[in-house]
Amino acid sequence: MRRPIFRGTQASALALLHRAEVLHLATTTPGGAPVLRALDGAVLPDGVYFHGARTGEKALCMGRAAVVSAVELVAHLPSWMSHPTRACPASTLYRSVQVHGTLREVEAPAEKARALEALMQRWQPEGRYDPVDPADPQYQGELSGTLVFAVPFESVDCKEKLLQNKEPEQILAILAGLWRRGQPGDVEAIEAVRAANPSVPAPPFLAADGVRLHAALPEEEIPAVEALLRDEYWWGPETAPLIAGAHRAATAWVGAREPGGALVASARAMSDGKTAWIYDVVVASSHRGRGLGKRLMTLLLDHPAVRHAPAVMLATRDAQGLYARFGFADKAQEPKRWPTMTDMVLRRGRG
Repeated sequence: MRRPIFRGTQASALALLHRAEVLHLATTTPGGAPVLRALDGAVLPDGVYFHGARTGEKALCMGRAAVVSAVELVAHLPSWMSHPTRACPASTLYRSVQVHGTLREVEAPAEKARALEALMQRWQPEGRYDPVDPADPQYQGELSGTLVFAVPFESVDCKEKLLQNKEPEQILAILAGLWRRGQPGDVEAIEAVRAANPSVPAPPFLAADGVRLHAALPEEEIPAVEALLRDEYWWGPETAPLIAGAHRAATAWVGAREPGGALVASARAMSDGKTAWIYDVVVASSHRGRGLGKRLMTLLLDHPAVRHAPAVMLATRDAQGLYARFGFADKAQEPKRWPTMTDMVLRRGRG
């Protein structure tokens, strides 16, 4: 039984099952021998579906109690984030889910097709195949010969271990430690901990008046950032469809939301460690003139993906005064580091 403080919602559990790279299925044979397998599965509204060979060990386990589990590492926390010398505070932040049910074989062709189609959509979201249809002659043999089985959602148990048992000052110390360490995934861990502990105030590096700053924005914010950038001069009708991909590929993407949740500012960067490029610094018109652009740039320049780059670049035709406050200068006024080199660009039309 989960400690109530760590218990996640049904929606969180289903979301974790959907995004898990691998699911683990545990059951027993009729003789009581344990069976544990790592499998790819399809999560449908009524349960988790798998497929396999009819001659495999799993085929012997139909009708027996089963558990499907998935786990997602959020961050390993070293002891020094909580205590300068003691080893005991070292810990791990993670999300996990368990589905308990009775393993059953799926026999109806339509239900088997539904499960296999869901697996194909998971493996091959780009399509380029004929949908799995039980009436399609090309699939009737496969549907008959393939074992499809499911674990129904008889019980779903979700755990999110994200510092909910810690005092606010302890949480703030760990958030600061994650920010300074800056390993891959640490900024996302910061956002996960803050979401799980909404009553804890913002750490100093994310403090802002009237908005909630974020060290990382999720893919779900892409429609909102597209709306913010749609009318900006550097994104025209030809290139606006690239906004989503550009933000998915960013090595740093920070932003600000209103207390009610609407995205009102965003900025991203790309960095290879030697040079970082700043892109798409934008503040909603309703929030300009309040210093939010400066606060956003401060956060982005201190982001772990940007802070160690010896050179940080950007291109703009306005707001030069804002960027000058951070030390940016007109590159054209500087001597060329390599006088014999020519700056070149390849521009390709979209087709």
